[in-house]
Amino acid sequence: MFNYIIVGSGFSGSVIAERIANVLNQKVLVIEKREHVGGNCYDYKNEYNILIHKYGPHLFHTNTKEVFDYLSRFTEWDIYHHRVLAFVDGQKVPIPFNLNSLYCVFSYSYASRLEEKLLMYFDYNEKIPILELMKIEDNDLQFLAQYIYNKIFVNYTSKQWGKKPEEIDLQVTARVPVLVGKDNRYFNDKYQGVPKYGYTEIFKNMLNHKNIKLMLNTNFKEVCQLNENGIYLFGHAFEGKVIYTGMIDELFDYKFGPLPYRSLDLQFETIDVEYFQEVATVNYPNDHDFTRITEFKHLHPIKIGKTTIVKEYPQNYEAGKSEPYYPVFTQDAQGLYNKYFEHAKRLNNLILVGRLAEYKYYDMDDVVERALKVFEKRIKSEK
Repeated sequence: MFNYIIVGSGFSGSVIAERIANVLNQKVLVIEKREHVGGNCYDYKNEYNILIHKYGPHLFHTNTKEVFDYLSRFTEWDIYHHRVLAFVDGQKVPIPFNLNSLYCVFSYSYASRLEEKLLMYFDYNEKIPILELMKIEDNDLQFLAQYIYNKIFVNYTSKQWGKKPEEIDLQVTARVPVLVGKDNRYFNDKYQGVPKYGYTEIFKNMLNHKNIKLMLNTNFKEVCQLNENGIYLFGHAFEGKVIYTGMIDELFDYKFGPLPYRSLDLQFETIDVEYFQEVATVNYPNDHDFTRITEFKHLHPIKIGKTTIVKEYPQNYEAGKSEPYYPVFTQDAQGLYNKYFEHAKRLNNLILVGRLAEYKYYDMDDVVERALKVFEKRIKSEK
């Protein structure tokens, strides 16, 4: 009945399902445990007609034309350039930290001096890791690097990953760049925008095909079983390929123990003002328990005298209680993942794709590009 089973209807699963259905003209069963498609990119309009991202803000940006062209088959785009401010010492400062940011936090004369020195050492619009600034034998630039590290990154990272500031490796955090320029956009990619009708419509358009059968509210293990002999669908041996995009440790019943993830407690609020803040996202590195506030009307403007925001409170992931958003990259976690990955190899018809299945951090465009490559190299080429 089905040539392929795909577990999960986020970008990884939906892209591969669409390619199999359209390019190979074969039957695909997509199994989704949630009540909706789209994975963590799912969005919907609330009671005030404001388009909300249920699992936190998602901003599309890419330099890969293939990815942009592919997604453009399923959506029109509204031009949007994301801007982020950080609340620092009572001021809202553009980030990534740039030449404009200097004048927000320092006196005009000192900001001018810092700007002049930055342009002595670096080209205009060059992105410089903080660590490189720290290596320059100039007291002012070393002070600037330390200021950015202390005021903008270390406490934000501490909240995000649940570590004390002193536990955070400077070598890791200091890779964050300083822009020697005045572009306040958060991303500099060639292709940026928001889907005209939201992300959910992209997934609905992708999966709207006679060769695709979608099962919502269904746990993979309700219809499939894994054992030493292979994969079974409704009790019968399944000879086709299974593309799995969920948590690899859950797939194998936590055989080697649970992999660590960070999660978010997302607190939504609707406020009786037209706009709550100047830009879509404001980070709070040093104040409050939340890391940032996002206001959705900046992404899809609508005039109604109300606005909806979301505050993000990072927390540890608990199975059944929260969502696994971010893999925790430690040597122990990578070693544990490697055990699961080796164990998965015994199932010749199993393909692991996506952030949770591969235990990697992927942006949206990365996931789409990865799914397209997996289809070409591991599915289409073997037909």
